[in-house]
This record gives sequence, C-alpha cells and structure tokens, in this order.
Amino acid sequence: MNHAMQGVDITQAIRTRRTIKPEKMNGRIIPEDIIVDLLSQADWAPTHGRTEPWRFVVIAPGRVKEFATRHAGLYKQHTDPTSFTPEKFNKLVMLGENTSHIIMAWMKRVPNHKVPAIEEIAATSAAIQNILLTATAHGIASFWSTGGLTHHPAMKEEFKLGEEDIILGFIYLGYSDEPFKEGSRMIPLSEKIEWIR
Repeated sequence: MNHAMQGVDITQAIRTRRTIKPEKMNGRIIPEDIIVDLLSQADWAPTHGRTEPWRFVVIAPGRVKEFATRHAGLYKQHTDPTSFTPEKFNKLVMLGENTSHIIMAWMKRVPNHKVPAIEEIAATSAAIQNILLTATAHGIASFWSTGGLTHHPAMKEEFKLGEEDIILGFIYLGYSDEPFKEGSRMIPLSEKIEWIR
C-alpha cells in the first residue's frame, strides 16, 4: 500500500492513531525523508524554559533486527532466572521482524535543573505524540513500547545516557496492510471535565 493512499488530516490522525504492533507491519521500508519529517515535527513540541529535552536515536532498517536481538539479550542477562520466560525473549526478538525503523526517545535532563523533571518528561512525551500523529498522517503504523528493558539501567548504559536522563520508549515504525480505524474511549468525555464558570 502506498503511504500517500492512507494519508489523513490532523483530526483524522488524532482519532485514528492507534497502536499497530510490528507483527501487523509488512516489512516495507519507510523512506528516510519521511523519518526526518517525523523528527522535524517532534522538534516543535512545547517546552518550558526552551530546554528542548527530547532526544532521539534512529535505528535504521539494516540495524533493526540486530537491536531487537540485543534487547532480548539484555532482557535475558538482567532478568532473574526465576522470572525469565522464553516467550518474552522471543517476543522481543520478533519486534524487529517487520519493522522498518525504531526510534528510541529519551529525555535529556538539564544539569542545572532549570525546570522540574516532570515537565521535561511531559515535553518529551509531547514530542513523541507529534511523531505518532505525523506517522499516522503519512499512513505509517506505529507502536510506542515501554516494555522489555526500556526502563532498566542496562538500557541507559547501552545508549550511554546520563544518570538523570530517562528513556521514554521505543517507537516501532512500519507500513501495514491493515486500514487505520477510528478508536474508542472507555470513559465519556463529560466524566473527565469539570467546568468552573
């Protein structure tokens, strides 16, 4: 499926952006200029104090399977044998099978702590949402994963991050033959809003 055929406007992107896991991706490679566009849009996230804490590591198609295997190896190496499961190990390996690119998104903590960490996390999360929405607008499937060893110190060491830096997830990207569908919410919007007039 050509990515342009499934392109959508921003309202459609918001309503149809849903997790599509790598097993539903078809292995087609995303052109690099589209990946650059996703990251360019991410760079326009809101940022308190103009700290711009979002950082990204792009794992290109030729290295995706290698990273997935490495992630599984870290899981095996750093998991108590009584908790380790071959199913989870294999699942981590398989995340690289049909994926075009993986973007590791992390928050770089400002050394002077100019703004609270929670605000830097929120800014980086907003940058990630920009990636997900832009991917949907391009007809690209996405999966924001925080599983495996994402939050383990070993993963920070793998990418040589600072002690206060935080990995917010791995974004798996690829094309899928499944159409994007509008999602649903479990709690009515009216129950999430309180008006003060």
